[in-house]
Amino acid sequence: MKSRIAVTTAALLVPLVAGAAGKAPAKPAAAEKQPVETTYHGTTVADPYQWMESATDPKVQQWTDSQNAYTRAYLDKLPGREPLRQRISELLSWKSPSYGGLDEQGGTLLGLKFQPPKQQPTLIVVGSLDDTSKERVLVDPTQVDTSGKTTIDWFQLSHDGKKVAVSMSKGGTESGDVSVWDVATAKAMPNELVPRVNGGTAGGSLAWNAQGTGFFYTRYPRGEERPPVDREVYQQVYFHALGTPTEKDTYALGKDFPRIAMTDLESSDDGQYTFARVANGDGGEYDLYLHGPKGAWTQVAKYADKVVAARFGSDGAAYLLSRKDAPKGKVLRLPLATPTLDKATVVVPEGEATVQAVVPTKSRLYLLEQLGGPSQLRMVDLTGKALGLVPTLPVSAVGGVVRQGADDVLFVNGSFTQPAAWFRFTAADGKVAKTALARTAPIDMSDVEVVRTEATSKDGTKVPLTILKKKGTKLNGNNPTWLTGYGGFNVSINPGYSPLTGMWLEQGGVFAVANLRGGSEFGEEWHKGGSLTKKQNVFDDFYACAKLLTDQKYTQPKKLAIQGGSNGGLLMGAALTQHPEQYGAVVARVGIYDMLRTELTPNGQFNVTEYGSVKDPEQFKALYNYSPVHQVKDGTKYPSVLFTSGANDPRVDPFHSRKMVARMQSASASPKPILLRANAETGHGMGTPLSARIEEEVDVYSFVFNELGMTYKPNATKKVQAPAPK
Repeated sequence: MKSRIAVTTAALLVPLVAGAAGKAPAKPAAAEKQPVETTYHGTTVADPYQWMESATDPKVQQWTDSQNAYTRAYLDKLPGREPLRQRISELLSWKSPSYGGLDEQGGTLLGLKFQPPKQQPTLIVVGSLDDTSKERVLVDPTQVDTSGKTTIDWFQLSHDGKKVAVSMSKGGTESGDVSVWDVATAKAMPNELVPRVNGGTAGGSLAWNAQGTGFFYTRYPRGEERPPVDREVYQQVYFHALGTPTEKDTYALGKDFPRIAMTDLESSDDGQYTFARVANGDGGEYDLYLHGPKGAWTQVAKYADKVVAARFGSDGAAYLLSRKDAPKGKVLRLPLATPTLDKATVVVPEGEATVQAVVPTKSRLYLLEQLGGPSQLRMVDLTGKALGLVPTLPVSAVGGVVRQGADDVLFVNGSFTQPAAWFRFTAADGKVAKTALARTAPIDMSDVEVVRTEATSKDGTKVPLTILKKKGTKLNGNNPTWLTGYGGFNVSINPGYSPLTGMWLEQGGVFAVANLRGGSEFGEEWHKGGSLTKKQNVFDDFYACAKLLTDQKYTQPKKLAIQGGSNGGLLMGAALTQHPEQYGAVVARVGIYDMLRTELTPNGQFNVTEYGSVKDPEQFKALYNYSPVHQVKDGTKYPSVLFTSGANDPRVDPFHSRKMVARMQSASASPKPILLRANAETGHGMGTPLSARIEEEVDVYSFVFNELGMTYKPNATKKVQAPAPK
């Protein structure tokens, strides 16, 4: 994670529908080729589009404008577009609110509420879990910035629940300044603004002291402290005392951290102790530091100890999640009186499921566990004795566990067919009750069948594949099918309800999610099996899933659409260059396509521990062999592709999409469109206003519907009773 309590948006898991295309507009002028060559370990690589890496070059802007004009001319004329716009707007503007990021301190419970037509989520005080009329708005970013482009990155309550620190950023930049708000009055405290606590490279975090008079926070280089090339790296930890100028903030930790350090801060309930978990980039290595009552920081764990998470208990101990000799995770108990690993004891040994998080309460531990995509919430006592599972929805995702009182917890649970809702688990009687913090469904998916199966990858590895289809769907090879995946950074695609997926299904489509290597589905070995020099396994896994869908007659290649974003965008680039014959349409969002140049970008430096570096001969070889822009072949018949990018993206530089589009348009021997949708006002997706998201989805769906030869059928729509107005 690159944030403390992050605002999450609906997952980019969708498929599509439309009619026959009209006459295609004239193609834009071909991108100029400027010969540039670089030699890596004896291999000379041509890069004729390197000039397109400069966002300030007028020629680059002119080319981008030309591409956008071509894309708009193509998309705006597609048949079926306006009925799709109406349906997508209806679904994404569904007024039933969703709630996320609950956090409780000092008897105050806060949460993020998203309710259209609001453009952004608001921070609220949850007055009652059973009566939403008792909630009140604490911070509304659309009041802070009426343009709707400012979003809440994350927030952190003080221990007494009286103050909250809120990071907000604008335009998708993720460059967040922290302001401090009084919970009782919902007013920002004057002269309390700490700049650049959050960023799109190393994220950001904050932890209050016991008295609520200040906090530790993550600090990026300011002003001329470092040259421009170093201002997105070298994150350190400082302390800010309320009421003092931020220029007076004091250094706490981090001068010896790696250049690509990412720090997450968390303090104990009483504020006496603070953990700093320091990641070495995105590859999954962590150091752990502890600040105690004596005012000093000590190192608790190093990379080799493989401690990946730590939480404070209420019994004078901390509970550490370790993957040392336990790739699926084990839980250690560390006495805070003697905080060295040699004093830690194993409480929960490695099991069949992968432990993702540990939440200690007064007399038990709640273990959030991953099972190949779906997850579960398991309980043990403080000695590790099994106490069973918390009841949850079948094939679902569990998260956001918040302690309530001694041993009760709140958690969020949702599935592919049911929207996420917050539930209360009562430890005394073992019962689960749904709270009022639950979104109603804009589409009824009770007639959807969820099929869990496995595809066999090139090396024999079994890859989980979840398939959603209406009951009674015929497997005749003619169903338009949508396949998505990610496969990287120890991230799993979990079950989640998407109204746009519901729309796809009501139009007769099949929807599939591939849980690929590189993710967290089966522990660290599964992650390692899809990272660094083994990244090709991810693409083989995805192809195996695509082949299963065609071999088992769910669909056929010309009716198969695929979509992915970010690292999933890289997946799309590799998929379409390695097996262009397998897909009918590709949507590649904010993706990485030049694997030889990405480490030269600010966030690309953090990706090196996940992808590898061209400086290493073996890693260079692996990168070059799958780098999408380098694997485009002249004269190949490529499928229809829509690339999206955001000019403010701090995680993936938009030049990747520019270079990939230029190369593909030059090489493709197919009349199929290669389109670039470059947004000048958004970033990687975080903080995108509702209206901008609707516009992007209208473009995506009308594109894929058209390329698969589909026609949107309004009479397929099932009405669901609208929620009562609030």
